[in-house]
Amino acid sequence: MIKITIPKNNIAERKYILDIIFDEFLGLEYRVEAGREKVEADWVIELENGSKIIFEDHFFNKYVNNLEYLKLENIPSKVEFVKNQFIVEENIPIIYGNKKLETKNDELKTIFCGIDIFASCFFMLTRWEEYVNKNRDKHDRFPATESLAYKNGFLDRPIVNEYIEMLKNMLLELGLIQKLKTRNYELLLTHDVDIPLRYRNIMGNIRELAGDILKQKSIILALKSLNRQIKVFLGIQKDPFDTFDYLMNISEKVGVKSYFFFMGKGTSKFDNMYKSSDKFVKNLIKKIKQRGHYIGIHPTYNAYNDFEQIKKEKQELQINLDTQITFGREHFLRFEVPTTWQIWDDNDLVWDSTLSFADKEGFRCGVCYEFSVFNIITRKKLKLKEKPLIVMEGSFVTYQPNINPKDMEEKINYLINKVKKYNGEFVFLWHNSSFNAAQWIKYQDIYERVILNQNLEINKTFIKQQ
Repeated sequence: MIKITIPKNNIAERKYILDIIFDEFLGLEYRVEAGREKVEADWVIELENGSKIIFEDHFFNKYVNNLEYLKLENIPSKVEFVKNQFIVEENIPIIYGNKKLETKNDELKTIFCGIDIFASCFFMLTRWEEYVNKNRDKHDRFPATESLAYKNGFLDRPIVNEYIEMLKNMLLELGLIQKLKTRNYELLLTHDVDIPLRYRNIMGNIRELAGDILKQKSIILALKSLNRQIKVFLGIQKDPFDTFDYLMNISEKVGVKSYFFFMGKGTSKFDNMYKSSDKFVKNLIKKIKQRGHYIGIHPTYNAYNDFEQIKKEKQELQINLDTQITFGREHFLRFEVPTTWQIWDDNDLVWDSTLSFADKEGFRCGVCYEFSVFNIITRKKLKLKEKPLIVMEGSFVTYQPNINPKDMEEKINYLINKVKKYNGEFVFLWHNSSFNAAQWIKYQDIYERVILNQNLEINKTFIKQQ
């Protein structure tokens, strides 16, 4: 068994990050010992054969009192990129630490490393950066542009995975006896159901017609819309947002299942585009379940920091949809550290997949593996897991409205290849309503191309939208 000696401070934080890295990510058996005060000042990893890796502590030792580290000034002002023989990319960013790397070949081999990978991983996974930086957008969300990763150009890199690979290579260099956990690339296709039908009722139809005339100043558009609505109501064609069969067809084509996240009754103008008791919704749920796909929760706009609201919505969905609700994603990707995670955990939800920035695609948590989350205030590891969202289609079309479809597709494929490199989980969000609308026409084929390209054996003929 590997022995890890840590300084005698911030014990809960240190044990959490060691558990995530050594147990959840690497699958290694280890034990932790707190060193004698003022003697052991670094992270010391000792293998069964006696060889060691010593990682300098460049963070927690500075803050001997609990939670003392939670200050804005403790976020680095800049990040250095360095090279060494153990990394798998051209360089590696150092959030905490320095580029020092030495190997001593005495009786027992020892590697000395200046990169504090443990504090750096803790920074990315716990999102404490978002707790101390209070800047928010109009939806009370922490913007990508405020993050250290975005400011230093590594938001599109899973740097926690990069740190893990560096550590793994060091362990192998020293003669690791235990077998490392093996992983396979996984594709998780998710669909937030904000609006299941474009033409839900007569009042909505009147509003759309009025919008075509007033906003677009186009009677032609209004007439086209009216013609489309009549065909939908007569059953001649499907509602434009009823793309559920199409999405399931694509998932089944590549051998995976889709995850559909539904909403309950909300309290804001951003909610209540449908009721979970609607006949269409109930029939849709039945069809999704019959085809073996999955149903989750999409908590409403104000639920992200409201325990009772999520509890009520979960109960509503379980009754109306006749489904056990154990996972989902927050509406508008609203998230508050550590409140949202704690609320989900307290409501006995198993996993969340909210954590991508709304305004920018990439690795908000710096990782493409599922991991157990940590409440930085109570200093406890929770049962809840986070499956970090890597790409939401709206991050391109809504926040980069002039992006060329080719550039969007290339960036999605770039991120997919990053995840594949680390045998991670590519979590992709494409709404059912992101088809057949003016702003989506030139982008909507991207989803199918990207997914079908996941398997070269698959016939890439476009699936006709039924």
